[in-house]
Amino acid sequence: MPPADTGASTIALDASAPSSAADTTATPATGAPATADRLEPGRPGYRRMSFALFAAGVATFALLYSTQALLPAVSASFGATAGQASWTVSAATGALALCVLPLSALSERFGRRQMMTASLTVAVLVGLLVPFAPSLGWLIALRAVQGAALAGLPASAMAYLAEEVRPKALVAAIGLFVAGNSIGGMSGRILTGWIAQLWGWRAALGAVGLLAVGCAVVFHLMIPRARHFTPGSLNPKALARTVGTHLSDPLLRRLYAIGALFMTVFGAVYTVIGYRLVEAPFGLPQGIVGSIFLVYLVGTVSSAAAGRLVARLGRRGALYLAVSTTAAGLLLSLADQLAAVLLGLVLITAGFFAGHAVASSSVSRTATTGRAQASALYQSAYYLGSSAGGTLGAVAFHSGGWGGTVALGLLAVSGVVTITVFGSRAARTERRAALRAA
Repeated sequence: MPPADTGASTIALDASAPSSAADTTATPATGAPATADRLEPGRPGYRRMSFALFAAGVATFALLYSTQALLPAVSASFGATAGQASWTVSAATGALALCVLPLSALSERFGRRQMMTASLTVAVLVGLLVPFAPSLGWLIALRAVQGAALAGLPASAMAYLAEEVRPKALVAAIGLFVAGNSIGGMSGRILTGWIAQLWGWRAALGAVGLLAVGCAVVFHLMIPRARHFTPGSLNPKALARTVGTHLSDPLLRRLYAIGALFMTVFGAVYTVIGYRLVEAPFGLPQGIVGSIFLVYLVGTVSSAAAGRLVARLGRRGALYLAVSTTAAGLLLSLADQLAAVLLGLVLITAGFFAGHAVASSSVSRTATTGRAQASALYQSAYYLGSSAGGTLGAVAFHSGGWGGTVALGLLAVSGVVTITVFGSRAARTERRAALRAA
């Protein structure tokens, strides 16, 4: 999962794109423009809100992937295989995937701020217990609870921004939250790597828990109260109808599958890479292995470039380029030279983030109604892909070494190519049918 983008940013971007008429609609209570008291740079509360959500983003992804850089040490501590230890990551991302949609629906009833506060509080409290897990089973169970708790934060944060921030300032506000995600995911892995090298993996997880406590305190103290939230009723039937509509859309199904397959590759590679690098012929120490996650910064660049790629190559062309880059990185990583492996990781990361950005942004453009639910479904598929990739990648590594993990990754990117080719043919068939009908 990459931490740089959850796919949730499309919720806010689309949910908060009111027309100019809506911008100037008077509120019933005051008769003032509806956006007159919304947050924007320079207004009271905007900076507090930005710091609060940045801190929440750091805590979320530092906690979610806290064990990923520690898997070799966890395996050694419990006498577990790579596949067994990988469940400490997969359980968290899988639980998050299953809980995103129901918790986003609860936030419609009880409030975005309340949901974010509850989610972060529970996740942090569990994070303080994780270092004391007496067995691998307990560690996996606690991580699953933690992932389920964290599911309430990303979608609620995006909805909160959509409701409380002026539309013209929304992209910058989202950018700060996503930056928190990226920094949390990267710094959490680097922090755990170096602390584990000095004092062991339990101390490393304790340090992440304390980092999350600090972030949670900042969030609680600084998040402004919601002034534009209107509680809705919980209507499971309406939600089920909306979800069913999205799942019956062939293009949305393809986009969900593409997101899941890209994340399968990414989850497999970054779950297993630590095992490869601590073994011969590399034999790197835990701290250096954790620092490998600095490669994530490449994803920030490729995500930002995705829009330009789509403008130049089209959505399918951008996907083909992302797939080719990812596949080239996988093949290059098979070499036993550290420089080649690192370059392979750079290409895999760049290709993944570009493909994810194209697929996630296409979801909201495709869905004409229920865009929040459409994006939540994408997040579910995305994190299920992360969970499956982490576990299957570790099993493949245990069975066939790094070559087995690469084979799994190539199979997943082949799936993306197949889906994209099928989509291209389906689009041509629809255009021909429309021309004949005209």
